[in-house]
Amino acid sequence: IWDPGMAEHISDCLLCNLPSKDILTEDRHCVVTRETYPVTPLHTIIATKRHVPSFFDLTGEERDSLFDQLSAARAAILAEDYTVTGFNFGTNDGVDAGQTIFHCNAHLIPRRAGDIDDPRGGVRGVIPARRIPGRGTSG
Repeated sequence: IWDPGMAEHISDCLLCNLPSKDILTEDRHCVVTRETYPVTPLHTIIATKRHVPSFFDLTGEERDSLFDQLSAARAAILAEDYTVTGFNFGTNDGVDAGQTIFHCNAHLIPRRAGDIDDPRGGVRGVIPARRIPGRGTSG
């Protein structure tokens, strides 16, 4: 996936060195692959081709590509699995946000009815005590 003309590539980065067999689709700026340790079946990762740690350091073209690939991945998941009824998506940006691979990537996590007892709060679950609305500021 790495183009030698790209400004940044890290030889020991998992996402810079993603095997081509693991790439579901790609464009000029991003690749799409399945998560190695999925939260739910079909958990998908959209990663930039350029090695940049933070979403906030992406160029406009890279952000557009990431969101285009995110939308396309959602459509592909819905076409593959009719039981998917919702999605969580986001990125871990920084050590204190849980980032462990310092290469910008976004998670697209398919959700199904009943996959947890009470899904209220969704992504707020990154801080478990704040997951259920009414325990934090807004839902």
